[in-house]
Amino acid sequence: MDKTGAAVIGCGTIFDQHARVLHDMEEAELLLVVDSEVTKARREAERYGCEAGSDYRAILERPDIEVVHLCTPHHLHAPMAEELLAAGKHVLTEKPIAHTPKAAESVRAAAARSSAQLGVVFQNRYNESSRRIREVIESGHLGRLLCLKGAVTWSRPPEYYTENDWRGRWATEGGGLLINQTIHTLDLLQWFAGGEIERIAGSVTTDTLGDYIEVEDTAHACIDFSNGVRALFYGTNAYLTNSPVELELIFEQGALLQRRDIVYLLQDGEETELCRPSQTATGAKSYWGVSHGLLIRDFYRHVREGRHFWLDAEEGGRALDLVHGIYSASRIATSIMPGGRGYSS
Repeated sequence: MDKTGAAVIGCGTIFDQHARVLHDMEEAELLLVVDSEVTKARREAERYGCEAGSDYRAILERPDIEVVHLCTPHHLHAPMAEELLAAGKHVLTEKPIAHTPKAAESVRAAAARSSAQLGVVFQNRYNESSRRIREVIESGHLGRLLCLKGAVTWSRPPEYYTENDWRGRWATEGGGLLINQTIHTLDLLQWFAGGEIERIAGSVTTDTLGDYIEVEDTAHACIDFSNGVRALFYGTNAYLTNSPVELELIFEQGALLQRRDIVYLLQDGEETELCRPSQTATGAKSYWGVSHGLLIRDFYRHVREGRHFWLDAEEGGRALDLVHGIYSASRIATSIMPGGRGYSS
């Protein structure tokens, strides 16, 4: 089997989630890792037996590199993706697709012009629990979905921001809690709800990290969809631990509850276990889940078979639209964000 040549740009915290999968894939070969701090790139290149570089533009002239993974700070996603797509490179970018809606539109346009594919990493859609919930929704066994809610109570200490100067800044991160930590949960809420967003009410605040960041660490929202479904959301980085994400979906004839990635069915006053994951993530970054590998392998299958990848620029941008809808709904956010409105910067 001819292997698909790959490169990873960015050797930060998410790098290993991509490099390990590529190292284990029979159909792919990691050829190059790139980081602006070349010592980081060399260290990771030695670990994974590939080349190291400090300038991603070298990839543009490399015909042996077909797929490029973007694991860079948020504000670099859009300009890098646009250049790579223009050069005919397939791009798999970590969330968010861009740090502003305007930049996301540029990426969508670049993807539409390119012969290559762009995929966005929302790995939680590949979780066993997420797939099972979608099956129940689509089957109609519990009747129509009426409403749902999601809660994310995590912790981010000051050092998380002071050690990486791009974090906690509108210009480089594009926001805080919403665009970085809880965007995966917001993506699941809108994916489960279906329909277009009709109304968003909510607010963002900075409850505990105001001395270190200019963005939010806490947010809540009420989201109404065109199909009549309502979603409630609460998230914070002000907790003192990273608690498991909690989801609840209420149907006409029952409810689904997700706790610790286990899905429970509540019907006729009885709660039964519906889905338990076969794998459970452990360690300090366990909240990332176990599905990066599933998504990455699926992206490569689509590329190799010439099929359009479903988490594309349009689908992958929906969560960013929701994030900025909440920013725009918040009087606090709209008064401090560049340009005065969440979607115009």
